[in-house]
This record gives sequence, structure tokens and C-alpha cells, in this order.
Amino acid sequence: MKTGTSPLRILLHAPTAAALTRARNNANNIAADNPAADVRIVVNGEAVAAVPEAPDAILDTRTLVCPNTLGRMGRDAPSPLVVLPRGAALSLALMQQEGWCYVRA
Repeated sequence: MKTGTSPLRILLHAPTAAALTRARNNANNIAADNPAADVRIVVNGEAVAAVPEAPDAILDTRTLVCPNTLGRMGRDAPSPLVVLPRGAALSLALMQQEGWCYVRA
């Protein structure tokens, strides 16, 4: 498979706890196969509650959290998680416009 000259940018979307587990596995596998790839995990829905229950020191720095879900839950995202500037659905669409590849975990 031929790869382009610019680094691959991948969004792994995890809206459920099970999808979060798959996204983390996918992120680790991608990093092993293509260390230059830029991978982010976008969580919303029930996955937002699952992230702090099973922290991952490395992948949490690459995890983007939906502010709408946080607001509905009345929670803050613990460090090092990053809160998206907009809701997850809109953020995913905007990032795809910027050239990120979307993968539903």
C-alpha cells in the first residue's frame, strides 16, 4: 500500500465504552505500524465516563473529549484529556475538512 508524503492524520471516534477500548487498541496498533501517523481519539456519549475510569498515561494525551457530553454529565475532563472547542460531531466534521481521516472504533 502506497502512503502519501504528508503524515497520516487519523481520528478514532469512540462513542461507547467498548468503542473506547477498540480505539485505544487501534491507536497502539497504528503507532506500531506507522510511527509518523498522528492519531487522536475523539470520545463522546458513554465513552466520556469510561475514560477516567481506565486512564492511559500515553493515549489520554491524544484523547479529545466532547464538551456537550461533559456538560450533560456535570463533569470536568481530568488532565491530560483535552476538551474539544465544539461538540464532538461538529469537531469531527471540521477536522475531516482539514484532512483528518475518520474511523469509527
